[in-house]
Amino acid sequence: MKAMILAAGLGTRLRPITDTRPKALVEVAGRTPLEITVSRLSSFGVRDVIINVHHFADMVVECLKANDNFGFHIEISREERLLDTGGGLKKASWFFLQDSSDEPFLLHNVDVLSTIDLHRMVQFHKEKQALATLAVQNRESSRQLLFDRALRLCGRQRGPDQNAEIVCSSTDPRPLAFSGIHVISPRLLRMLQEEDVFSIIDSYLNLAARGENILAFESDKYYWRDLGRPEDLKQATEDLKRGISF
Repeated sequence: MKAMILAAGLGTRLRPITDTRPKALVEVAGRTPLEITVSRLSSFGVRDVIINVHHFADMVVECLKANDNFGFHIEISREERLLDTGGGLKKASWFFLQDSSDEPFLLHNVDVLSTIDLHRMVQFHKEKQALATLAVQNRESSRQLLFDRALRLCGRQRGPDQNAEIVCSSTDPRPLAFSGIHVISPRLLRMLQEEDVFSIIDSYLNLAARGENILAFESDKYYWRDLGRPEDLKQATEDLKRGISF
């Protein structure tokens, strides 16, 4: 199985820590988010990975060399300017389209720690014949995705004071927070109509509006933490010391 790790971001919310290193290489209980993410992917059978880099890109490359790529086959997708999640994935699409297999792949934010069962998520994706499956949770978030009763993406809510953006018919859509982990069928890559810099969420909404099957995988029972702020790093460090294992 293949995967892409999104590691190109500037990590602005983590400053001043990210003034001297990329967010992929900040320390969490003696480990880096990059190492933790690679280890997680390895435990689910992933061996081929592409990583997009931008901010302190050479530091990420040197870390991989120093650790013999953590035993993986790893490719690097350098972004001279940030392409956002969708643009970054589209630039790296060759990695997943170089053979004719429709085996789904994982897309994983480097700054997300979780115990989400990726095997179950992939199985769910296959059983439902989804184009993309997004790990979601019922928690507070400034940006919520909206899903119908069949867990199909039907819109988003950018904030409590803004009108919901509905892209397909649904009664009583349910707001859920996206957790930064996706399972994607490679055929989606040929369907991306957006160019240059764009969010993959925009693509998902456009595809859902065209009737494509973009689904939610509910993951409330699993541990999850975003490492966006210094206080998140502190809490994640305490969590690991208390025995949370990735």
